[in-house]
Amino acid sequence: MDSDWLVDFLALIDCGGFSRAAEQRAVSQPSFSRRIRSLEEWVGATLVDRSTHTMRLTPAGERFRVVAEETLRRLHVGREEVRAISKASVETLRFASTHVLSLTYFPAWLRRMEAEAPMNVTVELTADNMVACERIMIDGRAQFLLCHHHEAASTKLGSDFRSVQLGEDVLLPVLSPRLAEGVDLAQAPHLCFTAESGMGRILAAAWAAKGRSPPLHPIFTSHLASVLTAMARDGRGVAWTALSLVADDLASGALVRAAPVEEDVPIEIRLWRPKARQAPAAEALWSRISKAGK
Repeated sequence: MDSDWLVDFLALIDCGGFSRAAEQRAVSQPSFSRRIRSLEEWVGATLVDRSTHTMRLTPAGERFRVVAEETLRRLHVGREEVRAISKASVETLRFASTHVLSLTYFPAWLRRMEAEAPMNVTVELTADNMVACERIMIDGRAQFLLCHHHEAASTKLGSDFRSVQLGEDVLLPVLSPRLAEGVDLAQAPHLCFTAESGMGRILAAAWAAKGRSPPLHPIFTSHLASVLTAMARDGRGVAWTALSLVADDLASGALVRAAPVEEDVPIEIRLWRPKARQAPAAEALWSRISKAGK
């Protein structure tokens, strides 16, 4: 059995279809389909229900999904443990982070941690959307995940992971002052997050908890808050974004609030890790964070 088949299977689940999954895995769709069938032959069961237009797992597929995730995670964690043993003097801390926090929070946080106590390790950061970051963690390709969090929003990081709050942020709607002057805010065009966005997931959950419906017909969507913010600066519409990303814009007047402060959505900045023991450098960092309450 080729472990790449497990990665293919999980990519199919994340993408929701063979075409998008094949594109993500950089192979042709026929080749990708053959690899999924090879996995099914090895398992001895049909994992994907192909009788419907939408991609759906069979009961066997749902059960094997858990097996695939755990197997890949253990493989990566095991590899990290072996690397730590063979390279005890040179360790790497691997972080995944959502795009906004990789720009607005991570650099200053890392600088503060290093100023308090040098870590003498290589730090590796992968920035991506929330769905991709969750997959990186589940697969064991990173030791830590830095992301925004809201108690109403679900996460794919289940009981095998734990987290600590590092800070706070706010989601708020903003727009160009030029647009604010000439448009009824209730009728202003909306720039919205796609489903891959962690902020979009948080907004949807927070609004649902308040009985509020999301904008029905956005004129532009992206999983990147920085892109939506840039479009708002350009006067294209109202964008929800993180205060940490637009604080300077609000102070300079490049952007203005599009709703009262009461409509803001408070969010946490959290650092996640697997519950399973990690490499010594990762455990040492977690111990420092836990003791300091950072």
